[in-house]
Amino acid sequence: MRLIRFGEKGNERPGLLKEGRIVDLRKHFPNIPDIGEPFFRDDWLAKAHQVTDQGVKMDVRLGCPVHWPSKIICIGKNYAEHAREGGFKSPEKPILFSKAMNTLNGPFDPILLPESASQVDWEVELAVVMGRQGKRIRAADAYAHVAGFCVMNDVSGRDAQYGDGQFFRGKSFDTFAPLGPCLVTHDELVDVENLQITAHLDGKCMQKGNTGDLIFKIPFIIEYISRDITLLPGDIISTGTPSGVGIYRDPPILLQPGSVIKCEVEKIGYIENRVVGKEGSEDSRFPGFKGGPRR
Repeated sequence: MRLIRFGEKGNERPGLLKEGRIVDLRKHFPNIPDIGEPFFRDDWLAKAHQVTDQGVKMDVRLGCPVHWPSKIICIGKNYAEHAREGGFKSPEKPILFSKAMNTLNGPFDPILLPESASQVDWEVELAVVMGRQGKRIRAADAYAHVAGFCVMNDVSGRDAQYGDGQFFRGKSFDTFAPLGPCLVTHDELVDVENLQITAHLDGKCMQKGNTGDLIFKIPFIIEYISRDITLLPGDIISTGTPSGVGIYRDPPILLQPGSVIKCEVEKIGYIENRVVGKEGSEDSRFPGFKGGPRR
């Protein structure tokens, strides 16, 4: 099953995507909540599974498929080649950081360049959406807590990310987490540890990897996070990016106004976002970062 949210920004409706057609779930369930914590907690996922309506063609915007989760947790350096391209060793345990909720963005909505960072980069990632609450979840039970999977672009303001000494601000600018194009439920996507993952910038392939190369696999990640952090329904875990990001290239390649970045995960689909320029002049207090740490 492929869950979507569709309609104007701020007024999205829950739906299903079936072979390019859209099923409006509110026509079948007028009281169905938006796709977020109450949706998963109250077992609307099972009710949506029962809908046999094949949908209709709609020329309509797709929104971020998850509404306002309690948290977005990302995993750093979770592909060995990506760690190496930045001059790092592979981590011995998962590196966790978070993105703020204001980063969530539709799968085809524009990415807004910030005023306080000038070196904006892309990171294609497989995102996991939790379907059940859990704490101290065993790796063997992890997938029973998962609702499904999406494509995410962990857009990053590198000069803020590295200049601040911590990741939060550089990862949390408005629109910096395009997500979608749908939420593919786990029953439809069983082999999540063997999926091709790619990013194309203006039609040129920049990243190509496979989820089988994740250093820390999804069940272990869920076990590790939930040891002392309760995971709630709708929470998003973004599992890391393969090599090929822009900042570590020589010379660096960065997102510019008019750039189009397409991120794709096999069997889920793709998101594609045009970059739009910031308003106003850059604040001179935040000097440009000149490249990734190579130590």
